[in-house]
Amino acid sequence: MSGGLEIGGIVTAFVTLFVIIEPIGIVPIFAALTRGMSMRRRRIIGARACLTAIGILTAFGLLGQALLGFVGISIPAFRISGGILLFLTALDMLFERRTQRREGQVAHEEEDHDPSVFPLAMPLLAGPGAMTTMILLVSRVKSGWLGVLELHLIMVAVVACTFLLFQIAGPLDRALGRTGMNVVTRLLGMLLAALSVQFVIDGVKAAGVLAG
Repeated sequence: MSGGLEIGGIVTAFVTLFVIIEPIGIVPIFAALTRGMSMRRRRIIGARACLTAIGILTAFGLLGQALLGFVGISIPAFRISGGILLFLTALDMLFERRTQRREGQVAHEEEDHDPSVFPLAMPLLAGPGAMTTMILLVSRVKSGWLGVLELHLIMVAVVACTFLLFQIAGPLDRALGRTGMNVVTRLLGMLLAALSVQFVIDGVKAAGVLAG
């Protein structure tokens, strides 16, 4: 077959990637990570994060297991390493280290902390789950390269939804104020810490070290 994906396959792929990437859940994290930045700076960081995520997920969709096998890295290893890196970000959010680093650097905004590649693009947008999902979805395509192309366009659409949702980060920041964002940042830091631990646990289980 070369007629592309069926309607049911398109809907399934979109819903699966939307649930895995979870754009709505990333918006508050984006707001916390870019707190105090100008709207233009936020838009640049959001666009860079989304474009980077698209590049990563495209590479995994097209190359998949061959890429991992070539460098000798397994998906469980990705989960564990991603969890550890995400835990470090959670510590920064919990103890406000990012704010301390930013103080005294207002005049050098372009040199300020840039979370676009890490942790936004990876592992929040293009995390181990999204990478694995792209590999699995591509492996199930039975309609040739047209189906693979459509699948990647669906992934781009999901990431584009994320970028559009990023645009509410500014209003969210203004609505909550400094105190509100401090509270939200620490709560999200706790959630990120728990998520990072879950990444590590899932990676250890997938590696066969733990049962159940």
